[in-house]
Amino acid sequence: MAEAATRAETKEPILTVNNIEVVYDEVILVLRGVSLEVPEGAIVTLLGPNGAGKSTTLKAISGLLRTEDGEVTRGQVTFMGETINNRAPEEIVRRGIFQVMEGRRIVEDMTVIENLRLGAYTRRDKGVKDDIEMVFDYFPRLRERTGLAGYLSGGEQQMLAIGRALMARPRMILLDEPSMGLSPLLVKEVFNIIRTINREQGITMLLVEQNANMALRQASYGYIMESGKIVLDGTREELLNNEDVKEFYLGGGDDERKSFKNLKSYRRRKRWL
Repeated sequence: MAEAATRAETKEPILTVNNIEVVYDEVILVLRGVSLEVPEGAIVTLLGPNGAGKSTTLKAISGLLRTEDGEVTRGQVTFMGETINNRAPEEIVRRGIFQVMEGRRIVEDMTVIENLRLGAYTRRDKGVKDDIEMVFDYFPRLRERTGLAGYLSGGEQQMLAIGRALMARPRMILLDEPSMGLSPLLVKEVFNIIRTINREQGITMLLVEQNANMALRQASYGYIMESGKIVLDGTREELLNNEDVKEFYLGGGDDERKSFKNLKSYRRRKRWL
């Protein structure tokens, strides 16, 4: 895995978020100058407390802000060299980005296969049937589930949500809290499959997670958000060994500090000015 991560880090960014601001309802400023890069073929994680702006960042990339009266009012989101700011979600899916939403958001009164076919709605090729088999190879449990998706367990619903994303044949998947509501054993299983898909299919991943320890062990690079801004970034090793990250997210470090906002010592490389 380390060798694959090193190869990914040497590639050009497939996604660049450059100094974006996001406003909801033309009034509420949620993101304030967020910048990040995701190299092609890499897994990059975005960490932070609830309300930091992580999900909003994903929606700014995938175009789903439009469904919530949100808008990128400043800066640029660039995918494969093209600006995709405020484009329609279906257009962004066709360009190769698919978001797996927090809470799975499967269609409960449709079957597993119908949900998977829904993921391929932007496609016009004849490979859908073969890709359904590919999804079942990654998630054998889904092959056995012939009833409505609403009767699946939480772990199976998460597998279906990821499988539906694969059906779009994306270049990049945005994963929002894939471990939410899952047992530790299922969390490990889901993350193992995510890593396998990244390695075998070469699909780039941007991962938002509350389980910081698990997320950092999958990713080659990470960003930490607070109050709508990136406050720290670094390689997996740098963040895992950072005393402040250990304290706030990994359960260790100096108990006196309570927030990155109160730190005088951290330094972030200013690559976007």
